[in-house]
Amino acid sequence: MTVKFSSSLSLANQFLIAMPSMDEGYFGRSLTYICEHDEHGAMGLVVNKQTDVSVRQLLSEIEIPVPENSQLKQQVLSGGPVQTDRGFVLHTGNRLWSSSLQLEKNFVVTTSKDILENLGTDEGPQEFVMTLGYAGWGAGQLEDEIANNVWLTVEADPELIFATPAEKRWEMAVKKLGITSAQLSAIAGHA
Repeated sequence: MTVKFSSSLSLANQFLIAMPSMDEGYFGRSLTYICEHDEHGAMGLVVNKQTDVSVRQLLSEIEIPVPENSQLKQQVLSGGPVQTDRGFVLHTGNRLWSSSLQLEKNFVVTTSKDILENLGTDEGPQEFVMTLGYAGWGAGQLEDEIANNVWLTVEADPELIFATPAEKRWEMAVKKLGITSAQLSAIAGHA
């Protein structure tokens, strides 16, 4: 079954919660923030899969001066399997950088070097996560996956991204639906 896109059904500013049927792959127990979703497809950032590299280490590796700041000790996230060598900073605030996209009143995604030079300073965003890579879907693909019980959706919550430890974000997103992860089934059903 192919589901057609409707602009009233845009999933931008929603979380995708991976269902148990995804547990064996990259997206197992993933929580993905959907940045854009239109008739051409969707783009999102996985916000709960940590790499073994800190923001501080990554900035040092690309020769950006690193201020002493505990915020830079956070782990870089694996944002998705597409373009894993490209960095994305999902952040709050009204300031836009050279390459920023205002997503919703609470979220901005930036891909330019100027934000990296300001992370951990008074000029940079107060709340942010950095990812390498992103998740992408072609036209109709995400809608089909949702229809096939691959994802649950819930409105995005800045507190889940910026104030909840990465390893607890998936579980907390499930709780926002009023259920527990034990209530999720890997078997799809349609009434």
